[in-house]
Amino acid sequence: MAKKEYSPNFSHEFLFNGDGRYNLTAGDLIEEALSRNEGYLSDHGALVVDTGKFTGRSPNDKYIVMDESAENAGFWWEPVNQPISVENFERLFAKVRLHLTGKTVFIQDLFVGANPSYTIKLRVVTEKAWHGLFAQNMFIRPAFTPGVKFVPDYTLIDACDMQANPAEAGTRSGTFIVINFSRNLILIGGTSYAGEIKKSVFSLMNYILPQQLVLPMHCAANIGVKGDTALFFGLSGTGKTTLSSDPKRPLIGDDEHGWSPDGVFNFEGGCYAKTIHLEAKLEPLIWSACQRSGAILENVLCDRKSGVVDFHSSARTENTRSSYPISFIDGSEQSGLGGHPRNIFFLSSDAFGVLPLISRLTTDQVLYYFLSGYTAKLAGTEKDLGRDPQATFSACFGEPFLPLHPKIYADLLNQYCHTHNPQVWLVNTGWAGGSYGIGSRYKLPLTRAAVQSVLDGGLSQIAFHKEDYFGLWIPDECLGIPREILDPSLSWKDSAGYSAQARKLARSFSTNFDRFNDITDIRIRSAGPEMS
Repeated sequence: MAKKEYSPNFSHEFLFNGDGRYNLTAGDLIEEALSRNEGYLSDHGALVVDTGKFTGRSPNDKYIVMDESAENAGFWWEPVNQPISVENFERLFAKVRLHLTGKTVFIQDLFVGANPSYTIKLRVVTEKAWHGLFAQNMFIRPAFTPGVKFVPDYTLIDACDMQANPAEAGTRSGTFIVINFSRNLILIGGTSYAGEIKKSVFSLMNYILPQQLVLPMHCAANIGVKGDTALFFGLSGTGKTTLSSDPKRPLIGDDEHGWSPDGVFNFEGGCYAKTIHLEAKLEPLIWSACQRSGAILENVLCDRKSGVVDFHSSARTENTRSSYPISFIDGSEQSGLGGHPRNIFFLSSDAFGVLPLISRLTTDQVLYYFLSGYTAKLAGTEKDLGRDPQATFSACFGEPFLPLHPKIYADLLNQYCHTHNPQVWLVNTGWAGGSYGIGSRYKLPLTRAAVQSVLDGGLSQIAFHKEDYFGLWIPDECLGIPREILDPSLSWKDSAGYSAQARKLARSFSTNFDRFNDITDIRIRSAGPEMS
């Protein structure tokens, strides 16, 4: 995709009516945040902040500007992306400019994409200093050359304290996340949740890279001592960050990557880890990274006088987070680059307790489970969920961030897998021995042991058997893990209950996949659960 030059009527001159603070250091941004009462310090020096009303993303408030070029861009309008007219965008942009005029804003010039062939230059403008620190943590900090002007390819403006007028701007509410691909511009407002900055840029990369035959992926990545790259796909809470943060395998990145003809590359320069129930013993790398100056603790309970943090508290939200540079992870792969993956893990937290701890996928199952993007939401974690867990499907393990149809990403995955032949595995980081409320969740050391057995080659000579409901191939043995743990049909005391839950989840898979029947062939459709 050709990179555009800005038109004369698109400039940042309106910012200079106030105080534009360019590329402050992390220390300066922290000082600014403290002086503006945006947060306070924990006893280990991390910046503790509260995101206000929004403690997570607002997927229903995302828009793409529908102009002449967008009409032919092939956007996937339903159910994720919503159009907004050029006229409404211009009114919203004018209001953002007015809102920021005369204010101090924080401007960070950054890179996205560690592979120079696919790097974009990003300017992030924020009205909160801690949002500037977040952007600096999350993206790649360029080495500036004296006398060379930074000309951004894309600009993101975060006017978090501004509310849109829905009647005037055509938005659903006062919150807005708008991408204008013709103007190379992203606008955010009405929310202080910093994840909107990160994920709107991910959406941008999900549009740009497929046009260059690069697969953008919602996954973590690490690399072994022999140069063997592993990918970990999964929705929030399934263990991407946790399982990829392995002291024995340098971390390439914990969330967003591209797969190009050159190999895998990180989009980001930092991590955005969930911290609910974080423990130093189980997750030492993440614990250390978020307990130091430069890290941000988002909606984490912290005693303001003592600075002592309680990672187990969900008083504000279950979605407590920490943002920190990837350099805070000891031994991380600073280049952000890895080779073509040898192993790929699809992570699903199955609260129904019927998926195996680990299973090997066939070629057709890879595309079926990639398009399905399954995990489960637990009762009580969201309003109106009720008593029982709910099956959740997010195409390509990242549906809210896909501007294009999932088939485009699935086709690219198929091409790369066909060329480089990685082994793909489905890992259940959820429940065994019964569904949520009856069984128990797989302990982290057990999940790590199963993953490690793959990475060490421990399953390469092991026999596998096919389970009855999903057609998944389960290893007969794995590092001494009892067979009743490996095979969920053996871990339930109530065999009839197991069968009922397996059939229930199988029906959910089948119903969800109906939307892809027209764009997949019979082999892919038949790779799903057995519907007897």
